[in-house]
Amino acid sequence: MQHRRLAFLRTALVTFILVACIGCATAFAQDTSGTVWPTKGWLTSTPEEQGMDSAALARLLDFGTTLSFDSLLIARHGRIVLDAYYGRYAADVPHKTNSATKAVIGTLAAIAYKDGLLDSLNHPALDFFGDRSVALDLPGGRGIADLDDERKAKAMTVQSLLDMTSGIDWRETDGRSDTFTEMRRSPDWIRFILDRPMSATPGDTFNYNSGNSHLVSAIVTKLTGMSAWDYAKARLFGPLGISASYWWHDPQGVTTGGNGLSMLPRDMAKIGYLYLRNGEWDNKRLLPPDWIDSVSHASVNMHSSREPDMRYSNFFWALPNKHVYMAVGYHCQLIMVFTELDIVAVTTARDFCPFSKLVDYISSAVKSEKPLPSDPASADRLANKIREISTRRRYDDPVPQAPEIVGRRQTFEPRLLTLPTQLAA
Repeated sequence: MQHRRLAFLRTALVTFILVACIGCATAFAQDTSGTVWPTKGWLTSTPEEQGMDSAALARLLDFGTTLSFDSLLIARHGRIVLDAYYGRYAADVPHKTNSATKAVIGTLAAIAYKDGLLDSLNHPALDFFGDRSVALDLPGGRGIADLDDERKAKAMTVQSLLDMTSGIDWRETDGRSDTFTEMRRSPDWIRFILDRPMSATPGDTFNYNSGNSHLVSAIVTKLTGMSAWDYAKARLFGPLGISASYWWHDPQGVTTGGNGLSMLPRDMAKIGYLYLRNGEWDNKRLLPPDWIDSVSHASVNMHSSREPDMRYSNFFWALPNKHVYMAVGYHCQLIMVFTELDIVAVTTARDFCPFSKLVDYISSAVKSEKPLPSDPASADRLANKIREISTRRRYDDPVPQAPEIVGRRQTFEPRLLTLPTQLAA
């Protein structure tokens, strides 16, 4: 009788273990990729555990010193392997993203498109602006002055705004006396943009234009009935667990589409991770697949003399030959997505940086798709380097602070735009 009881217990135990294993396997299968979702906070890892070399990352931090980096973050396989801050900057200090803001505005347009609020990315842009659509014979001759301009303006689509091929006459090349500066000084930014003449047929020619992204911000407001910032809180920042500290708006209250968003580097990385995971977050689709495909296969030639292979799509810059695309802000505010290496990298800085060289530094730190043996010496070198750069004071270290806000108007720091002609060598 005792032997039968023991046999029964053994059988029951084996059955329990088998059922438990099947249950675990089923639970894992429900998340087919086993993806880590950093909504409530990033997991961290040693570089070697994610197939990266600590010594190579230490050299990368030295490279960042030469470029006036404020921070450098790298996440692989959904885990942060490097999170370093230079001088006075720290993980809890928001940083101005400058023109990387454009990629966030574009992402909001993609969400509106996925949600059915925008019927097509090829929808005529002027449809959203009513009687502002065409301004003929304006005083001072600043408006669309002939029927050819009118025809071109009516051919402008949301997609041509997203690709910087709107055809609007715009100069944004030197950061000083340019159209962007004129727009900022105008009492009505949207009116200023729509009153510009046309210099090309929409869809034909790349011309960097922060007015395009500001129009997209206004379109997001038209579609959703709320500011782009409020829509971001509801449909992007909220799901991703992002707490953006501030975002500027124009005199009419339209969230600035070209710049003005400040974020923590770890939150910037979440934007990149959303794209790295093909527009899904926590197994829910936020962005349409065709949007991700357009960004990852960017084809609009930016005609950059320093980076001839640079391409553009949906407010993202891309180096297709290196399988990298990125949100880019003036003075090297970057969210970089390495599609083949499963990496997101974020930089904040105060100077220009050579994109290809930075990509190569990061890529060369990847040694394997599998974990590497632990390397205490290299780990110590990296830890010491992180400590060194965080305590090294620089003569130009700022005291981070939010912009001064005066009623519905903000004071703006000059030279915040990203300029394709100023890619540093």
